[in-house]
Amino acid sequence: MQTKLFTPARLLLALIALPLALGLAACGKKDDAAKAGPVGGPLNAVAPPAGKAWADVITVTPEGGYRMGNPNAPIKVIEFGSLTCPHCAEFEEKGYPHLRDEYVAKGTVNFEFRNFVRDPYDTTMAMLVRCGSPDSFFALTEQVYSNQKAIFDQLQPIGPKLQAANLPPAQIFKAIGEQGGLIDFFAARGIAKDQGAQCLAKSEAASKLADDTSKAGDSFNITGTPSFIVNGKNVEVATWDALEPILKQAGAR
Repeated sequence: MQTKLFTPARLLLALIALPLALGLAACGKKDDAAKAGPVGGPLNAVAPPAGKAWADVITVTPEGGYRMGNPNAPIKVIEFGSLTCPHCAEFEEKGYPHLRDEYVAKGTVNFEFRNFVRDPYDTTMAMLVRCGSPDSFFALTEQVYSNQKAIFDQLQPIGPKLQAANLPPAQIFKAIGEQGGLIDFFAARGIAKDQGAQCLAKSEAASKLADDTSKAGDSFNITGTPSFIVNGKNVEVATWDALEPILKQAGAR
């Protein structure tokens, strides 16, 4: 499946289909038959820096992701996720706590999340989870997934209004944030309204998200979300039940 990308110049046209596409176009469920992943012997735990847990060590990567854990961990997991994807929300609920608390915590696995934006709503939320400090990224992402249905309910009606407003592309994200309740949602979670509005006014941030998505689709053959890369290889699974055995096979215990 060819990845459908949205640059700022095309986002306004995409709004026409938003009420139908929300939660569907951004999300592709894979079969859980994994390709062979890395193989390794049992790995010894690595102590985190003094006074910290590995889950507190957050790094922004050159590829535009946010990495949690030991930067030198021998097992490196990347998730390409869409914030409008129900299957990604399912992984956040059922898999992410185990990955963080049972694997990243030992220092043998690190976890990087890269936003894979597939629609204007997704792009708006991705801009807002990145609006605070790097330390807030994973908590804000978790909040979006935990409240995804309520967010969908608020966003669903605004597509026709935004279409009728005929806004220039640079103003679309701020309008989605204001009319869809996203600025208020993030304000209740530490991103001040003015701060959120300023982040959504940066169309270059949206362009970079779209560009990073395009590069990921080409480099890793990402055809749906969530997609997981383990030590540089797309293992073609979408659930924790399928991902965990791959980590164990690589030496995580």
